[in-house]
Amino acid sequence: MFFSADKFVEIFSKVSIRYFIVAGFIFLLFYYILRPRIARLKIQLSFPASKDYLREVIYSFSSMVIFAVIVTAVVFDPAVRPFTTIYKDIADFGWAYYLLAFPIMFVMHDTYFYWIHRIMHHPSLFKWFHLVHHKSTNPSPWAAYAFHPLEAILENGIILIFYFTLPMHVSHVPIFFFFSIVYNIYGHLGWELYPKGFSRTAIGRWVNTSVAHNQHHKYFKGNYGLYTLFWDRVMGTLRTDYDDAFDLVKSRKV
Repeated sequence: MFFSADKFVEIFSKVSIRYFIVAGFIFLLFYYILRPRIARLKIQLSFPASKDYLREVIYSFSSMVIFAVIVTAVVFDPAVRPFTTIYKDIADFGWAYYLLAFPIMFVMHDTYFYWIHRIMHHPSLFKWFHLVHHKSTNPSPWAAYAFHPLEAILENGIILIFYFTLPMHVSHVPIFFFFSIVYNIYGHLGWELYPKGFSRTAIGRWVNTSVAHNQHHKYFKGNYGLYTLFWDRVMGTLRTDYDDAFDLVKSRKV
């Protein structure tokens, strides 16, 4: 099997630097700089222990190693590369497709995540795949990529689906997953950034929020979505106390 150490270092460096800069900045801002002023607004009023942050960082690092290994070994294998859908010149498919690919990727990833997430919650699989992530019952930004290696492999599957189904410009995946990292960090932030009443609006009722995902970490059941609540609402897995929990959090005063 072909494996380029240089390409692995390149991919791992890009992914890890991006993640640790964004997560680190958000963590520093909310958990240290602003904490004295906004602690009363936290979704769960308690804070994780230092050992929890350390566990999340270690597993996040492990996940990024796995992501880089898979992409290097599969996508950049000279024998496999010709069968991918990667292209370099935007003119090959035009600007209209280039821009349209992002919402298509959004829908595909949101759907993929919901269903593998539901599958990992099956009792026979949970402890092997997903228990590590759920040790963060009161998640911090560092929990965003804190996966067991088996879960990290599954999470990485969407990248391979992109590269073997949709025409992918070389910039599509890096741009899309920068957005994904930012939104995933928000989902594990511990504070709700959307305004009061948002969860009950025509648009907001379909948007996954930090409150919704925090409930999932706290209770282990319901609210399985990634970017949206579409599949949770369609499949009846949205927690019935979600809107009330959102309102309670947003009714607090500094």
